[in-house]
Amino acid sequence: MYHLFLKRLFDFFLALLILLGLMPVILLLVLILFFVNNGRPFFLQKRPGKNEKLFNIIKFKTMADFKSDTGGDIHSVSRVTKIGGFIRKYSLDEVLQLINVIKGDMSIIGPRPLLIEYLPLYNDIQKKRHLVRPGITGWAQVKGRNAISWGQKFEYDVWYVENISFVLDVKIFFLTVKKVIKKEGVNIDQNTIMPVWEGNNQNS
Repeated sequence: MYHLFLKRLFDFFLALLILLGLMPVILLLVLILFFVNNGRPFFLQKRPGKNEKLFNIIKFKTMADFKSDTGGDIHSVSRVTKIGGFIRKYSLDEVLQLINVIKGDMSIIGPRPLLIEYLPLYNDIQKKRHLVRPGITGWAQVKGRNAISWGQKFEYDVWYVENISFVLDVKIFFLTVKKVIKKEGVNIDQNTIMPVWEGNNQNS
């Protein structure tokens, strides 16, 4: 009953409440990023949602545009702007995904939506992560976020899908708040980031 109806209801009203409460902060960040990123404060990217249906995820733009002629890695943290680093430090880049929650693309709690390119790489068990709406935060995030391997992340995602409950969602929500306050699992100050997943044979 909860995951079939009540979860969506709670998602909608909680997302709306948080979005309205953070509106002054959101408007300020939009204004700052508008000037920092040459009129482009938002980052939109296609991601797979429930049943692998594609949607546009919405985030604040925290990285400078990648220029292939300069070399380097497209995923390098060196592209994170100063204001982008601050936004990531406090997980403010995820706030706009509340709009995705209100639209029904996402849930507040669920497996994080990953890149479209990964879809052919999942095995049958890992594909279960797409049986529910993806989330802003999830079981894998509170269990380690960027500090755990892809394999562990997928195990946590599938475990969540198979054990969804109101109590579990409340637990994940407050553990997420705790991690945001303590700024745990954020790699903006490191020289490396979570390596790109290359399929089921990747060890990291």
